[in-house]
Amino acid sequence: MTTVPPIATAEGLSRSIAEQLKQLIYAGEFKAGDRLNEAALAARMGTSRGPIREAIRILTGTGLVTPVMNRGVFVRQVSVRELLEIYDLRALVFGFAAARAAENVGEADRASFEALLDAMERAAQANEAGAYYEHNVQFHERILRLSNNARAHQLYDSYVKELHLYRRQNFNAPGNMRRSNVEHRKIFDAISKGNAAKAKQFAEEHIQAGRTRLLALADDR
Repeated sequence: MTTVPPIATAEGLSRSIAEQLKQLIYAGEFKAGDRLNEAALAARMGTSRGPIREAIRILTGTGLVTPVMNRGVFVRQVSVRELLEIYDLRALVFGFAAARAAENVGEADRASFEALLDAMERAAQANEAGAYYEHNVQFHERILRLSNNARAHQLYDSYVKELHLYRRQNFNAPGNMRRSNVEHRKIFDAISKGNAAKAKQFAEEHIQAGRTRLLALADDR
């Protein structure tokens, strides 16, 4: 009989709880600025505080929550000014990465992008915001990898970590997934054709359009 090592079981539990907490945050049950109470979460999840603490550590690593000394851990909160500044910087780095990707793209990359774009289209048609967002993250990630610039990739990831909650909720609005994926297609087409200038332009426009959609969503609340 095969037994699962206790350490593996504990790690799996913590990751499972981290995923549940992430979905609760994305769904709006825990909002930006809310404090995560270990004891209350342990009671809710039916576990001890150890796995909760580890799950929160995992989420801290993604940038979705942030610790505040002597106060606890809170769902990440970003001011409007910070959001605008981060989006401007993301646009510059993503445009650079898309231009480089256009210089490095191969047939295997094209096939991989096509499959991912199709998956995003299916998610948009089914109104599955969670699935769309995960595919969306992968799309951006592949372009950063294809840029072959580790420093740009690291910089972009640091910006993304600060915006996960806001970007994910952006796709809850009707039509935003479809509009986003139309922009993805334009970026991919430029990369696929090796047109670095257009890839850079469309990538920067995509990030700025995402910012506009996010601000419109905030105004509606």
